[in-house]
Amino acid sequence: KIAESHKLTENNTGLTLNICVNYGGRWEIIEACKAMMKKGVASEDVTEELFARNLQIGDSGDVDLFIRTSSESRISNFLLWELAYSELYFTSVLWPDFGKKEFKEALLWYASRERRFGKTSEQISEKNANK
Repeated sequence: KIAESHKLTENNTGLTLNICVNYGGRWEIIEACKAMMKKGVASEDVTEELFARNLQIGDSGDVDLFIRTSSESRISNFLLWELAYSELYFTSVLWPDFGKKEFKEALLWYASRERRFGKTSEQISEKNANK
Protein backbone atom coordinates (compact mmCIF):
# COMPACT_ATOMS: atom_id res chain seq x y z
CA LYS A 1 0.00 0.00 0.00
CA ILE A 2 2.87 2.40 0.76
CA ALA A 3 4.50 1.78 -2.64
CA GLU A 4 1.13 2.20 -4.33
CA SER A 5 0.47 5.46 -2.47
CA HIS A 6 3.95 6.73 -3.34
CA LYS A 7 3.41 6.03 -7.05
CA LEU A 8 -0.05 7.65 -6.97
CA THR A 9 1.24 10.86 -5.36
CA GLU A 10 4.82 11.14 -6.70
CA ASN A 11 4.07 14.34 -8.65
CA ASN A 12 2.08 16.07 -5.89
CA THR A 13 3.72 19.12 -4.30
CA GLY A 14 1.16 20.65 -1.93
CA LEU A 15 1.51 18.36 1.07
CA THR A 16 4.20 16.29 2.75
CA LEU A 17 3.13 13.11 4.49
CA ASN A 18 5.63 11.36 6.73
CA ILE A 19 4.98 7.88 8.05
CA CYS A 20 7.25 7.06 10.96
CA VAL A 21 7.72 3.43 11.95
CA ASN A 22 9.77 2.43 15.00
CA TYR A 23 10.49 6.10 15.61
CA GLY A 24 10.84 8.21 18.75
CA GLY A 25 11.29 11.97 19.11
CA ARG A 26 13.79 11.67 21.96
CA TRP A 27 15.86 9.22 19.89
CA GLU A 28 15.77 11.65 16.95
CA ILE A 29 17.06 14.52 19.10
CA ILE A 30 19.89 12.39 20.52
CA GLU A 31 20.83 11.23 17.01
CA ALA A 32 20.95 14.85 15.77
CA CYS A 33 23.29 15.75 18.63
CA LYS A 34 25.52 12.77 17.86
CA ALA A 35 25.60 13.69 14.15
CA MET A 36 26.74 17.25 14.93
CA MET A 37 29.38 15.98 17.36
CA LYS A 38 30.72 13.53 14.75
CA LYS A 39 30.99 16.44 12.29
CA GLY A 40 32.97 18.39 14.88
CA VAL A 41 30.44 21.18 15.27
CA ALA A 42 31.44 23.45 18.16
CA SER A 43 28.74 24.12 20.74
CA GLU A 44 28.83 27.86 20.04
CA ASP A 45 28.07 27.13 16.38
CA VAL A 46 24.88 25.18 17.08
CA THR A 47 21.77 27.05 15.93
CA GLU A 48 18.14 26.00 15.63
CA GLU A 49 18.56 25.79 11.86
CA LEU A 50 21.67 23.60 12.06
CA PHE A 51 20.07 21.35 14.65
CA ALA A 52 16.92 20.95 12.54
CA ARG A 53 18.99 20.01 9.47
CA ASN A 54 20.51 17.15 11.47
CA LEU A 55 17.16 15.63 12.40
CA GLN A 56 16.02 12.46 10.62
CA ILE A 57 13.56 14.37 8.43
CA GLY A 58 15.35 17.70 8.69
CA ASP A 59 14.47 18.74 5.17
CA SER A 60 10.73 18.45 5.83
CA GLY A 61 10.38 21.57 7.95
CA ASP A 62 8.05 22.13 10.84
CA VAL A 63 4.68 20.45 11.12
CA ASP A 64 1.71 22.77 10.58
CA LEU A 65 -1.07 20.41 11.67
CA PHE A 66 -0.74 17.35 13.90
CA ILE A 67 -3.81 15.08 13.91
CA ARG A 68 -4.14 12.60 16.77
CA THR A 69 -6.86 9.98 16.50
CA SER A 70 -8.55 7.58 18.96
CA SER A 71 -9.26 10.01 21.80
CA GLU A 72 -5.59 10.20 22.74
CA SER A 73 -4.58 13.67 23.93
CA ARG A 74 -0.81 13.36 23.88
CA ILE A 75 1.89 13.45 21.23
CA SER A 76 3.55 10.26 22.50
CA ASN A 77 7.21 11.10 21.80
CA PHE A 78 6.39 11.94 18.18
CA LEU A 79 8.28 14.69 16.28
CA LEU A 80 9.09 16.55 19.50
CA TRP A 81 11.21 19.23 17.81
CA GLU A 82 9.04 19.62 14.71
CA LEU A 83 5.79 20.06 16.67
CA ALA A 84 6.95 23.19 18.55
CA TYR A 85 4.53 25.54 16.75
CA SER A 86 2.09 23.02 15.35
CA GLU A 87 -1.64 23.14 15.73
CA LEU A 88 -2.68 19.99 17.61
CA TYR A 89 -5.98 18.44 16.53
CA PHE A 90 -7.45 15.64 18.64
CA THR A 91 -10.34 13.47 17.52
CA SER A 92 -12.12 10.45 18.96
CA VAL A 93 -12.29 8.83 15.52
CA LEU A 94 -10.10 5.74 15.30
CA TRP A 95 -7.31 5.76 12.68
CA PRO A 96 -8.88 3.11 10.41
CA ASP A 97 -12.11 5.13 10.29
CA PHE A 98 -10.43 8.51 9.73
CA GLY A 99 -11.47 9.38 6.18
CA LYS A 100 -12.13 12.32 3.87
CA LYS A 101 -14.94 13.70 6.03
CA GLU A 102 -12.82 13.69 9.18
CA PHE A 103 -9.81 15.10 7.34
CA LYS A 104 -11.94 17.96 5.99
CA GLU A 105 -13.17 18.68 9.54
CA ALA A 106 -9.56 18.82 10.75
CA LEU A 107 -8.60 21.19 7.92
CA LEU A 108 -11.56 23.48 8.62
CA TRP A 109 -10.58 23.57 12.30
CA TYR A 110 -6.98 24.36 11.30
CA ALA A 111 -8.14 27.18 8.99
CA SER A 112 -9.96 28.77 11.93
CA ARG A 113 -6.79 28.94 14.05
CA GLU A 114 -4.76 32.12 14.52
CA ARG A 115 -1.17 31.09 13.77
CA ARG A 116 1.14 33.08 16.08
CA PHE A 117 4.32 30.96 16.06
CA GLY A 118 5.15 31.66 19.71
CA LYS A 119 4.07 35.29 19.75
CA THR A 120 1.26 36.67 21.89
CA SER A 121 -1.78 38.35 20.36
CA GLU A 122 -0.48 41.66 21.73
CA GLN A 123 2.89 41.22 19.97
CA ILE A 124 1.14 40.51 16.68
CA SER A 125 -1.18 43.50 17.08
CA GLU A 126 1.79 45.77 17.87
CA LYS A 127 3.72 44.47 14.84
CA ASN A 128 0.70 45.05 12.56
CA ALA A 129 0.19 48.57 13.98
CA ASN A 130 3.82 49.46 13.16
CA LYS A 131 3.53 48.47 9.49
